[in-house]
Amino acid sequence: MPDLAARVAELFPGVRADLEALVRIPSVSAEGDTPAMRACLDHVDSLFATLGLRTRRLEVDGGPPALLAERDAAPGAPTVLLYSHYDVQPAGPASDWPNGQPFEPQEQRGRLYGRGASDDKSGIAIHLGALRALAADCRVGVQVLLEGEEELGSPHMAAMLERFGHELHPDLIVIADSEHWRVGEPAVTTTQRGLADAIVEVRTLRDGVHSGQFGGAVPDALTVLVRLLATLHDAAGNVAIEGLVTAPAPTVEVPEAELRETGGVLDGVSLIGSGALAERLWARPAVSVLAIDAPRVSEAINQLIPVARAKVSLRLAPGEVPERARAALVRHLEQHVEWGAQVTVTPGAAAPAFVASGRGPYFEAIVEGMREAWGVEANEIGIGGTIPLVSMLADLFPRAEVVVTGVGDPTSHIHGPDESQDLEELRRSILAEALALQRLGGQ
Repeated sequence: MPDLAARVAELFPGVRADLEALVRIPSVSAEGDTPAMRACLDHVDSLFATLGLRTRRLEVDGGPPALLAERDAAPGAPTVLLYSHYDVQPAGPASDWPNGQPFEPQEQRGRLYGRGASDDKSGIAIHLGALRALAADCRVGVQVLLEGEEELGSPHMAAMLERFGHELHPDLIVIADSEHWRVGEPAVTTTQRGLADAIVEVRTLRDGVHSGQFGGAVPDALTVLVRLLATLHDAAGNVAIEGLVTAPAPTVEVPEAELRETGGVLDGVSLIGSGALAERLWARPAVSVLAIDAPRVSEAINQLIPVARAKVSLRLAPGEVPERARAALVRHLEQHVEWGAQVTVTPGAAAPAFVASGRGPYFEAIVEGMREAWGVEANEIGIGGTIPLVSMLADLFPRAEVVVTGVGDPTSHIHGPDESQDLEELRRSILAEALALQRLGGQ
């Protein structure tokens, strides 16, 4: 271990520079096939090709390319599939970022700030750094899979795996897209929630009409929509959609003060739902209104709105069937609209939850690598988010062990305007993965 730890420390400034270069490329998948998306893929291709891995692009109609970089195993050694994604969320207004430059990395107090610094270009940095540290001494077979549409829900990855899945042959799958319990306390993720969503449209009028002339008798669509969305929760904030699954409660608990701090909850605002916080976050469904189409306040006129739309997102407990839950969401929205308004619900994405199958020898190698890198035991946690490819890969390769790791922490504020990555956690994560790969290679 001392030799490998020294090697990682020596290489870390270069890995950090590579991460900063990736953050500077605004690879926002929501913007489509942009020059930045292609530039980011080209850059990660060159980084792994420099390590001597064979690289190629995997493409299907309609989706961004994925990158597959691979090297064969030494005789008797297993093959490890290392996953991350190179696309990022939109940054939002630059004015919301402390430095006004979401794609210009900046270090403050040991953290690197910038869109994608944690989610999930840090995952790319982990794999890159671990393989760079091991160099030619790495005996395990390696297949690095880097996706370009995870932030969109991976809509084309099922087709991608159907076309190219036969070229993958993992004994272990490492998904580097989750988070740690907190800084200094690593974790492996053993459960994640699934996802289903829908667009709901409410219409009450053929056209907008004068709010003074008709208000009080004629309903406007926005008011109807707001009343409909309010039925998604009960008075305590629990999900009110009937027929959804709840998973067994986690064995650890999330401290309320810590959740309020990392979540940025304002003073006086109550948390919603009932029961243990870890159960609410990991083992129960959650429903959120992500967006509403309606006139901006600055564009408002004295008019009753004829039509309004919203996107509703439902996170699913482990064990839930995504298509069944999506149907329940659609049914709820159709049945709870008031005042005879016309309602159209368009089903959207559906992705399954994930439950780890158990602790095999490969899982133990990852956990032991974390133990050595941090000097503490790794926590086993759930996450409330969804990584669609996890369940796809688990279903496609039922004999492979799947280990979900990551390098972010609750203060990383992924998807937010101050996303950041603790650099010491990144260095330790690289060391942990390198130690695990070394152990798996029998060295």
